[in-house]
Amino acid sequence: MDSVRILKTEMSVTNIDNVVEKLILGDDISVAICNSNTLVRCYKDKELNKIVSSFDIKCTDGFPVAKASKILYQNNQRRVDGYKLFLQTIEKGLNDNVSHYFFGNSEQIVLKMIDNIRSKYGDVNIKGFTCPPNLSYKELANEKYINEINAKNPDILWVSLGFPKQEKFINLIKKNNMIKTNMIGVGAVFEWVAGTKIKAPEWLANIGLEWLLRLIQEPKRLFRRYLVDNFLFIIYFIKQYIRN
Repeated sequence: MDSVRILKTEMSVTNIDNVVEKLILGDDISVAICNSNTLVRCYKDKELNKIVSSFDIKCTDGFPVAKASKILYQNNQRRVDGYKLFLQTIEKGLNDNVSHYFFGNSEQIVLKMIDNIRSKYGDVNIKGFTCPPNLSYKELANEKYINEINAKNPDILWVSLGFPKQEKFINLIKKNNMIKTNMIGVGAVFEWVAGTKIKAPEWLANIGLEWLLRLIQEPKRLFRRYLVDNFLFIIYFIKQYIRN
């Protein structure tokens, strides 16, 4: 899979269909869903950038990231939206009986999410879920949780711990060869599928304003991410564009 550098991070040149196929047919693949906040944090944190860049696939989830790739490299890169990727992987994996395991978030949200998935995809193969307490990523990579996942042996492990905790968790268990399965960090996707948070409509996301709806729903938590990091992304992108 081709890649291009945006700010300081190597991003995959791909699309949703291609990533879905990799998740269904591939083995031991790690996937990072990257938006402008991801790349700004990686720009300022060398170790975090190394972790994210080590993933097999780095998806251009945010509109600014996809647009930056298109402007810098004259490609046809579009958004690889984590929410759509999640649902399409489940739907297209039905014929192959692809199995899923969910890790992270709260039990209330995960149970609602599973109910909604089963109501839409009755034959979905869900091996199980774990909703751990609020521990560090190193504490989460303990024998108890790892053994539970390995015992179920899912084809795909979906991780909802938030960025960058979920990426650090996936990187640690992959680096230490603890789990042999496809792994992907999906952040707020569990809540969107559960319906506990509102997902921005496609038209709003496609004009780069999905962040506004998320900020309205969680102003205290997301204020810095969107009003500071989005501005920094523009500044860093302009610097890269001028250099190029």
